[in-house]
Amino acid sequence: MKREISAGKSGSLLKTIVGLWPYIWPSDRRDLKVRVMIAMVLLLVAKLATIAVPFTFKWAVDALTGQNATPADASAWLVWALAAPILMTIAYGGSRILMAVLTQVRDGIFAKVSMHAVRRLAFMVFEHMHQLSLRYHLERKTGGLTRILERGRNAIETIVRMVILQAVPTVIELALIVGVLLYQFDWRYVVVVVVTVIGYTGFTYFATEWRIGIRRRMNDSDTDANVKAVDSLLNYETVKYFSAEEREAKRYDRSMERYEQASVQSYVSLAVLNAGQATIFTIGLAVCMVMCVMGIQEGRNTVGDFVMINAMMIQLYQPLNFMGMVYREIKQAVIDIETMFGILARKPEIEDRPGAPPLKVPDGAIQFENVHFAYDAERPILKGLSFSVPAGKTVAIVGPSGAGKSTVSRLLYRFYEVRSGRILIDGQDIRDVTQTSLRAAIGMVPQDTVLFNDTIRYNIRYGRWDATDAEVEEAACLAQIDGFIRMSPKGYETEVGERGLKLSGGEKQRVAIARTILKAPPILLLDEATSALDSHTEREIQDALERVSKNRTTLVIAHRLSTIVGADEIIVLNEGMIAERGTHQVLLAKGGLYASLWNRQREAEAAREKLAMVEDALSAPNRNPPSVEEPGNGAPAMRPAAAE
Repeated sequence: MKREISAGKSGSLLKTIVGLWPYIWPSDRRDLKVRVMIAMVLLLVAKLATIAVPFTFKWAVDALTGQNATPADASAWLVWALAAPILMTIAYGGSRILMAVLTQVRDGIFAKVSMHAVRRLAFMVFEHMHQLSLRYHLERKTGGLTRILERGRNAIETIVRMVILQAVPTVIELALIVGVLLYQFDWRYVVVVVVTVIGYTGFTYFATEWRIGIRRRMNDSDTDANVKAVDSLLNYETVKYFSAEEREAKRYDRSMERYEQASVQSYVSLAVLNAGQATIFTIGLAVCMVMCVMGIQEGRNTVGDFVMINAMMIQLYQPLNFMGMVYREIKQAVIDIETMFGILARKPEIEDRPGAPPLKVPDGAIQFENVHFAYDAERPILKGLSFSVPAGKTVAIVGPSGAGKSTVSRLLYRFYEVRSGRILIDGQDIRDVTQTSLRAAIGMVPQDTVLFNDTIRYNIRYGRWDATDAEVEEAACLAQIDGFIRMSPKGYETEVGERGLKLSGGEKQRVAIARTILKAPPILLLDEATSALDSHTEREIQDALERVSKNRTTLVIAHRLSTIVGADEIIVLNEGMIAERGTHQVLLAKGGLYASLWNRQREAEAAREKLAMVEDALSAPNRNPPSVEEPGNGAPAMRPAAAE
């Protein structure tokens, strides 16, 4: 189905409706088409019933005032005088009931059509967001994207329901009323009504256009406030570290202050719009009623006509008011949806080539051939990088910050496209195969593991969704986290919290390792997977990683050099180029950049260990001896709490 839906900054209503039509009238859903047709039939019947209401009102009044044609004899006259007003009043009530019931049945039948359109479009936009490049998401704010999706979803529902259930019925009702006025009265009434409608809609148009700018400012302020709230809450601990609660509250309040000002302007402008609409319509109503009074005085009209023209004009006000409301709501919905449509119209930076085959990985050998890459054309990152990772071997990439280490992993995952050169897996250029098959062949354990706000079982199973519970638990055992999980009251159903914040850094890394084990990829990518952990936890995680990488092609992006001593080859990057390469011992013997990095890290670790020993020595005399319960009371001896 066509994805290119667009609504420009001018908020083209026609473009929006044309873009939405395939979802209102879906080619693959005959049942929804039938619902649309039934709704249209009910709409027409309901409007005919609506037009009948003023006629029954007129006939009832004329019957009460004796202005209808009546039977000649007195007895028949008495029966008619008593029965006609009652019958006409019953007909009046029946017409209104029929009108209301048909309208509600129509809305109920059409609900599935409108909500199907909402669901399909929301799904497409959400899916498309995942297809957009990493560059796009790094440049956007998550809170802003979710707000755009939420407002756009509501706007789709507004447009679909307003166009089909309000705009179309209003046009039909206006046409019927004009026809009735021309038949029942004369052309002068039609002129007054047409002038009233033109004046009403013209005022509505210009007033609504004025309000659009206010609405945009209100939306921008709302999005900004939401972004700041999400950003602050995601960084809850950082806020606490720096006692910045008041600063964050003031920052949020500044955004809300702008939203408050725009909202007040929006409500004031709405009041001006409503007052102007009421004034224009009331003038038209008064002119029509004055003409009818003059017609009664001249004997051309009856009192029933006076009541009818009043009822007809009041009835006209409802669709006119709906037209004003429909126009306002649709225009505002277009403003809300235009950014969402812009996202949907944006082409992904990385796309599969037409007919691209899936990647075949019999061995898992990786090769970088003269790869050049830059995030910004003026600042190259990789400058002719060439190296290979033989099947089943481990190659580590190290270097100072900014050397391009993490860029290597992003290019291998094809989050970005190389500017020149090639990246091959078993001789296949990764640009020539599908992204899905490429990423299915690579298992990633990142430096900063972010978990879904769900259970531990859910997060481990994310590695392979069709895995059984037994396979999930086996992967947890291999990652050395099964014992911790079973100690928790809910076991594998333990909730990990937002971004996994209920778990420690080591526990999150073990979950990441477990889901990679479950994925069982032929290629493993470790991107500084232990750099944020303490030495004890690092050794435990390193043991688990060594088991995972056994017999797998492994590329390690390393910060702590102690973790890659056993690598088959170490590549030292500096300013996007290979400065040195070889095994750990060979590189130390060269006494170059690697040796300098190694010595610096060893000195830093030695200094930390010395500082820890000094702190232990200083605190030793002040420590309280462990208290022991008196023997015989059955209580266990108390031990000092172990340092975490």
